[in-house]
Amino acid sequence: MIDREWAVEFAERWIAAFNSHNLDSIFELYEDDFTMTSPFIAERMGIERGVLVGKENVRPYWENSLAVDPPLTFLLIDVFVGVSSIVVYYENIGRKVVCETFTFSKSGKVSSGCSQHGEAQ
Repeated sequence: MIDREWAVEFAERWIAAFNSHNLDSIFELYEDDFTMTSPFIAERMGIERGVLVGKENVRPYWENSLAVDPPLTFLLIDVFVGVSSIVVYYENIGRKVVCETFTFSKSGKVSSGCSQHGEAQ
């Protein structure tokens, strides 16, 4: 079972990595063959299922996301803890609120991520 303290530390590292806009820092948190699911993959990449597998395939999607103006800036709201997964609830400043579900491998890296987007209130 995942410890809440570890989950919060991971969430803070993940938020900091995205806010740095450094793709290598972000990828350090993920397995090489991780799976990413997002409605924005379907919308922006034209991939109907909204799923990308592996860093090489996710790279262009995240490069485009990190290049938007105004730049992505995430603000951590809360963290929810499960047995082998966590949910990071955050605000993408000025745009959306997001719940990002992470499942972890035995190495402690993300093996899959899935984002769910809502409207900021």
